Amino acid sequence: MPHFTSYDGTEIAYRTLGEGPALVCLAGGPARDAAYLGDLGALDLSFRLVIPDSRGTGDTPPAQDPAAYAFTRLAQDVEALREHLGLDRFALLAHDAAAATAQAYAASYGELLTHLVLVTPGSRLQGELPDDAREIFQERAAEPWWPEAMVALHDLETAEDLDEVKTLLLRIAPMAYGRWDEPQQAHAASEATQLHPVPRAGFWQGVDEPTRLALLERLREVTCPVLVITGDRDAVSGMRAGKAVAESFPEGRWQPLHEVGHYPWVDEPELFRPIVEEFLAEERA
Repeated sequence: MPHFTSYDGTEIAYRTLGEGPALVCLAGGPARDAAYLGDLGALDLSFRLVIPDSRGTGDTPPAQDPAAYAFTRLAQDVEALREHLGLDRFALLAHDAAAATAQAYAASYGELLTHLVLVTPGSRLQGELPDDAREIFQERAAEPWWPEAMVALHDLETAEDLDEVKTLLLRIAPMAYGRWDEPQQAHAASEATQLHPVPRAGFWQGVDEPTRLALLERLREVTCPVLVITGDRDAVSGMRAGKAVAESFPEGRWQPLHEVGHYPWVDEPELFRPIVEEFLAEERA
């Protein structure tokens, strides 16, 4: 895999898929191997996907300074990647927790973005914890996987053994998808081996209330168009979090998808891909 050198000399791995305009894609988790993004529902047919492994994941080594795992510092790695690629301006896509990294990047380097796509984000940066993810989970109680997932969710609160945690994660995995068919099961099967506890624990560190509010204030100055995609079966992030995130940007728009969970490109690639393609084809106002 190719690498680039970040601001502190760390060599960060990335992979590329496809040809065409560059689309930098950030994996969430936080701190999950970026392999789970796959080709994002065949977006590589229209774009050159540039997908970095964040610090301590995939082929990128752990951080020597634990503070480098913070999402605000990971945004600096995105800037180093842009410089490495020689891009004057570029489009950025982020999934799940990586939406916080992307927002931190936009707050500092918004003028370098042509478009920003945030897929099923949470709204922790917005200071909101919408409870509709729990509502969505309860509404799916008639599905065959639900009773086992309900027990596993309860057990996960007290589980300490890593192997036990991995087993429980697989049992609750269906709540993250619009349905539990073969593609979803295959995608979920790799999650337990792709998680990294130390980088995950450091992701939200170092952001106090004044810092959070200052970051949000800077988002009001971001002029590029922003698309926030959510799924109405996403029992992980819910729907309302995406709406709150979209409203943080002057050019933000919220796009809810029907019968879609936390991974839209897995549930409905033929719905997800055209929405992203059409948005990225728009001229910046």
